[in-house]
Amino acid sequence: MLITKASEYAILSLIVLSKANAPMDSETLSQELSISKSFLAKILQALAKNGVLHSYKGVNGGFSLAKAPKDIDMLQVMLSVEGKAPAVFECAPSINSCPSKKANICSIWPFLNKLQGKIDSFLSNLTLADILED
Repeated sequence: MLITKASEYAILSLIVLSKANAPMDSETLSQELSISKSFLAKILQALAKNGVLHSYKGVNGGFSLAKAPKDIDMLQVMLSVEGKAPAVFECAPSINSCPSKKANICSIWPFLNKLQGKIDSFLSNLTLADILED
């Protein structure tokens, strides 16, 4: 699946955080977005670990954007929360890494590979700022 719930919730959280005047904690965000607090906390921690968010501890702690919205691309967000690039298809990214060793005779692999490349390019060029404009 290209966009999982984790990616969707990450993007929704980034939209809310981009409009906040101060760091927001995971409980407040989870209530505002009607998302499980424990699931959202894992997503926010992954985004902080990968430099998308700042994490603050303490009474006034929470999360805030670590970068300007124009510098946060959606491929980076999805890689952060999924641990891998979003895939259009369950196939090897190169002919040489095909587990069935049949990629060179697969008639659909070249098409799917081109499609994946276009999607990766689109996501790496789509920023949080672009989403906020819509």
